[in-house]
Amino acid sequence: MNNILLLASQSISRRLLLVKAQIPFVLLDQDANEAECDWGLPLPQLVESIAKHKMAQIIMPQGIEGQHLFVLTADTLTQDKKGTMLGKPSNKQHAYTMLNTIRQGAQVGTAFCLDKKVYRFDRWQIEERVIEYVQAECVFVVPDWAVDYYLENSLAMKASGAITIEGFGAQFLKSINGSYSAIMGLPLYEVRKALEKLNFF
Repeated sequence: MNNILLLASQSISRRLLLVKAQIPFVLLDQDANEAECDWGLPLPQLVESIAKHKMAQIIMPQGIEGQHLFVLTADTLTQDKKGTMLGKPSNKQHAYTMLNTIRQGAQVGTAFCLDKKVYRFDRWQIEERVIEYVQAECVFVVPDWAVDYYLENSLAMKASGAITIEGFGAQFLKSINGSYSAIMGLPLYEVRKALEKLNFF
């Protein structure tokens, strides 16, 4: 495999997923302000818009004429049964509230934007793009007595809806319907298919 994926994400879970899938990648900076997106959109459209917004804000390396690079951005959000959007918790109290809400079930959506870029005429141009949204429903139950322990031993404070279904958090996942890796932050099956489509492999 000669190509390397440029991942514009700070998510530890996304990095771990790519490592386990043996998809080579390097990290790329992006300075997108997610607050600039329209948070009144439905969940699928919102996460897609954030993934595209991140792609528009990436900081690309210097290229050479004709060079190709593959760039990936993604975003994950959770929606509770009342339709409230849940991003990452801002503090522990916020995490407590989220965890209490999602005991009744939640919908988690991840969208990714994958670009095959080519360097032409002194700038990077999009040669091909794949944007896809994948969702799953889950019931995630952390009992009151275990909340502090869970927050201390997981990546919950950096996760949408404070949900971490891998590692320590796996013991609190009651049920899941849909893509496991989408809840973690990157739907691996769909990402691999998109990479195949763009001739990454």
